Amino acid sequence: MGKIGVIYWSGTGNTEAMAELIAKGIKSVTLDCDVYTVSEITAADAAEYDKLVLGCPAMGSEELEEDEFEPFMAELEGKLSGKKVALFGSYGWGDGEWMRNWQDRCMSAGADLINGEGVICNDAPEDEDSLVEFGKQIANA
Repeated sequence: MGKIGVIYWSGTGNTEAMAELIAKGIKSVTLDCDVYTVSEITAADAAEYDKLVLGCPAMGSEELEEDEFEPFMAELEGKLSGKKVALFGSYGWGDGEWMRNWQDRCMSAGADLINGEGVICNDAPEDEDSLVEFGKQIANA
């Protein structure tokens, strides 16, 4: 299974709630899971994980949060080749373009997206069971 790191940024708490539910699913399969806000970990330390679960909401014109998460992602990007990665986040407008762009960015860096695409929710997560199941899927990937 390998060591799993869940790393996220949340402004309103929606992406944090997603992170907690995903981590709950992971921890139901393996206890080898750590959860961090993006300000609590460096890209170098994140790269030590076998699997990365990255969460960030859509900001502005459907972009990653620019003060903390984008600089972290830019530094981590060169360390993603061959690594299993899962993406998640929430949004309040748009159609998920930020997630599609983020998926493409990770795949271009050589990451292996665990479910082939990111998981998004509009505002607060409503289907908590599906996020827990996503965590289980990550743990078993």
